Amino acid sequence: MDVAHCYLEGNVDAVEFCPHDSFHHVLAASTYTLQEGDHPNRSGSISLYSVDAEKGNLDLFHHVETVGIFDIKWNPTGANVVPLLAQADADGYLRIHSLVVCSGNGQQNEGDLLTEVGGENVSSSMCLCLDWNPSATSISVGLSDGSISIVTIQESQLNIQQTWVAHDFELWATAFDTHQPQLVYTGSDDCRFSCWDLRESPSTLAFQNVKTHKMGICCIAKSTADPNKLLTGSYDEYLRVWDLRSMSKPINESSICLGGGVWRIKQHPLIPDLILAACMHNGFAVVSIERDSVALMETYDKHESLAYGADWQRGGRKRPVVATCSFYDRLLRIWMPETGGNINHSG
Repeated sequence: MDVAHCYLEGNVDAVEFCPHDSFHHVLAASTYTLQEGDHPNRSGSISLYSVDAEKGNLDLFHHVETVGIFDIKWNPTGANVVPLLAQADADGYLRIHSLVVCSGNGQQNEGDLLTEVGGENVSSSMCLCLDWNPSATSISVGLSDGSISIVTIQESQLNIQQTWVAHDFELWATAFDTHQPQLVYTGSDDCRFSCWDLRESPSTLAFQNVKTHKMGICCIAKSTADPNKLLTGSYDEYLRVWDLRSMSKPINESSICLGGGVWRIKQHPLIPDLILAACMHNGFAVVSIERDSVALMETYDKHESLAYGADWQRGGRKRPVVATCSFYDRLLRIWMPETGGNINHSG
């Protein structure tokens, strides 16, 4: 069921609902717009929206111009943690923004604002993707030259801990292992799916799969509930489920063709086996990966361009709410999937 939509001023490539309590209504959307010519310019932006699906509201309350952004992610929730939004951008920077609550002073409306609190020039190459470790003390950053950097964050101070060449081509996917945070996964246009052990310096290769993906790897997500399950999405149009019990040689136990390059995958915050996928040329899909079967539950085709960004809204409600965005038509949509309704919120 469609709830609301709007158009942005740039090509939208990522949407992320804030996972932190009291901020579940906050949705961040980022853009990347390439202006070609003799002096190409990569411009971008971050927009913050307040989403109330029950009332059909999608209200812009903050906007900041940036360089072109490839990826954004909120920091994991935890005790006394301030919401932080990390961005990976075309200038090779990792930047951290803090979401601050502003109180009205007569001239300024009450509301939330995004303030940049830290930044680090990671590389002369472009920063394509990022992921926070579970304790929000490190961020992995994938680069356009195939390298990966591990950046530590302490009181908004960013420091590059180590950088190494992980792949031959663009590194589009990186993910920390939520159960074993000393491990980080990477995927690239070279079709290689790799795992690195950060306890060594330089990091050592825990495994590398070179045969399964027929095209470049776009996204990686470790199951939040099952320590032995991991998901990958690829330009070859397959969402794959991996069994990690044999860490040196993970097994691709099941897969499903979604009809378009699987650019982004997001697990439902309360039902980890329910996956929202952005499928580039084929819209969006909701997939069940329960037990040993992978099943397409639902598709959504209200976007007219490349399906790039997708996320579930947190918080208790009878029907799940998602945000999706598409690139060239600059469209952001809020909708309610039919799948995953009547959720038991005690889980």
